[in-house]
Amino acid sequence: MIHYVIYTDIAPQYQRWALPAVLSTAARAALRHEGARSPSALTIRVTGDGELRRLNRDFLGHNTVTDVLSFPRARVQAQRAGHTVRAELQLLVVHGVLHLLDHDHVEPAGEARMWAAQAKILAGLR
Repeated sequence: MIHYVIYTDIAPQYQRWALPAVLSTAARAALRHEGARSPSALTIRVTGDGELRRLNRDFLGHNTVTDVLSFPRARVQAQRAGHTVRAELQLLVVHGVLHLLDHDHVEPAGEARMWAAQAKILAGLR
């Protein structure tokens, strides 16, 4: 039996929009699609730009904000794309999990592979 433990850590100001069940379902769908080892555990932290900048700097050496997962950016991106915040958060979770599973979109071939996986996973969530 496949078993993925998903922890969600959502900053209080975003708990109204970032529902743990939505985030966990998206993460599990991506893990299953990619055949990730089981048991596996993953923590999803939904927070603001300041904390994301610090985490990105401390763990990756990039002193910039990233959108996986920065809630203010997710809300703006959802509005720009014309879809719900829920759909944007699902996209960001799936995208982030694919990165954790070694997907990359730097090169065209990797981008095509990642976008195809992402689209298939998201279609299953709708």
